[in-house]
Amino acid sequence: MHPDGYVFSPDPALVDADLVYAWLSTDAYWAVGRPREMVDRSFAGSRLFGVYRPEGDGGGQVAFARVVTDGATFAWLCDVYVDRAVRGRGLGTWMVEQVRDVLGRHGVRRIMLATADAHAVYAKVGFTPLAEPDRWMEYRRPQVEQ
Repeated sequence: MHPDGYVFSPDPALVDADLVYAWLSTDAYWAVGRPREMVDRSFAGSRLFGVYRPEGDGGGQVAFARVVTDGATFAWLCDVYVDRAVRGRGLGTWMVEQVRDVLGRHGVRRIMLATADAHAVYAKVGFTPLAEPDRWMEYRRPQVEQ
């Protein structure tokens, strides 16, 4: 439990899919305009995590993270979002720390992520720039206009 009473959970059944879809598709710079069907598919292929208000405050969801993983060696942390109304309380850092620890208990040793503006948040819980960036490659499919 967070010092302010917020609760972390790895239970996907607690995730408010409608709320998270609204956050991602309207406010997350990396996902603005993402269609609902795509969000639903991404949820189906990932582990979902959330942070929730204390029960006395209604218990609603205030943060979200999604992880694509094989569950044994590698994970990609993505779609990390904290509701604007509760930012600045350390909830994002705390949530990422909890996710890191859950994955660690399963033996996952490498967790990757990409961020345009939150490097300091992730550094607080041990993330660093790639040690060997010359080994990494990516493939990007050209964007198709609909």
